[in-house]
Amino acid sequence: MGDRLNLIVIVLDTLRTDALGCYGGTHSRTPNIDALARRSALFLDAYADALPTLPARRALYTGRRVFPAVRYDEGDPLGAVWRGWHGLYDEDLTLAETLRDAQYTTALVSDVHHQFKPVMNFHRGFMCWRWIRGNETDTFQTGPRSQIYLDGYAAERYVAANDLYALMYLQNRCHWKTEEDWPTARLFAEASSWLENNAGENQPFYLHLESFAPHECWDPPDSYYAPYAPRGYGGPRLFSPPQDAGRLTPLELEHVRALYWGCVAFVDAMIGRFLAAAERMGALDRTVVALVADHGTMLGERGEIGKGEGSLRRQLTQVPLLIAHPDKLWAGRRVEGFVQHPDLMPTLLDTLGVGIPSRVTGESLKPLLDAGEPSRRERIVSGWNDHGAIRSRDWLYIGRWNPGEAYEELYDLPRDPQELDDVLLLNSSLRDRFRAELEDYVAAGWAVTKGAYYGVRP
Repeated sequence: MGDRLNLIVIVLDTLRTDALGCYGGTHSRTPNIDALARRSALFLDAYADALPTLPARRALYTGRRVFPAVRYDEGDPLGAVWRGWHGLYDEDLTLAETLRDAQYTTALVSDVHHQFKPVMNFHRGFMCWRWIRGNETDTFQTGPRSQIYLDGYAAERYVAANDLYALMYLQNRCHWKTEEDWPTARLFAEASSWLENNAGENQPFYLHLESFAPHECWDPPDSYYAPYAPRGYGGPRLFSPPQDAGRLTPLELEHVRALYWGCVAFVDAMIGRFLAAAERMGALDRTVVALVADHGTMLGERGEIGKGEGSLRRQLTQVPLLIAHPDKLWAGRRVEGFVQHPDLMPTLLDTLGVGIPSRVTGESLKPLLDAGEPSRRERIVSGWNDHGAIRSRDWLYIGRWNPGEAYEELYDLPRDPQELDDVLLLNSSLRDRFRAELEDYVAAGWAVTKGAYYGVRP
């Protein structure tokens, strides 16, 4: 057992690639993730398969394509009713289950409350797991509401994006006094504690960390917001801004962005603290470390804030992906070409020398890493609910595949790499071709993505 590699996986929620210095970002300071990137293989063209939070994690946990997906109502009045927003299928075989069966000690530490709702089962395969409570709409606190006031968190021109959402968050937050009380800090402290108790004697191990940050509510500790705060802003703390950026003044929008950059800086600092503790323990000596996000977010581009199923552009679908080998085999390597979430599980198993389950549909990227070659994929598809996006080197097409209100966009990527100028009306022949291709992709996908427990396409 002593010669086998360990594994730590860190998944971040709503982290844009351009928030990180290692991806060329200049907005926020991310020295710790950037330091990890210097000893990692960094994938330049990694994208989600299915969005948002839970569909993305199903792809990461199972190594399987998730889009297109069935719709399943979890029965939560504040919960999503999106395609793919449900637990794992009975016949899925997860990374944790695979490594547990390979005699790994497996552990999950997460503050993503969606994973722990009654119908979810994302802790499958983990021999122990910790749920850090209090994020967003986690019903951790139910009162006292009489002491919660929204006035300091919404501009007068609009009510907070969701009153109940904001109230629940503020109830959870009301007892936080120092940055150590934030769920993000408690998450990485708990992970450090697990390592201290297990890394020395329970090898090989697989520790999986799920950080809800920098997901909304964008409400970092003040010391992390201050370096980005716009000069002259004295308004409310807009941690739950409207999705329509046009409802904000330019200064308010700058403030919202500053809150987000502060959240990114905060989670980066906590990752740095965790990795430094792991190094002091010697826990990284034989450990592969992977870092990935589920998706990004819009920060005012095309007048949008946050995310939505029609916003399947680079800002939302591209994700950072880093893999560090303890022997520095791929340190500094920059891998071009399209890869997606389902590829991570087989890549990690291949790196650890553990067999890849036949149910996995993703591809191991280890041969690319070893050879220093780019991915040869010519195009990829990402999807959210009833919308899908086909991405090639030259074009991005977004369209609705399911009957309903038509919604389509087309972007000329060499001319418009930030995907801001929709040229759909100028390219009707391309539109028709991509529309047919998306419909064909979805039609063929049901055989891959359906599961016995939840049934076939409704």
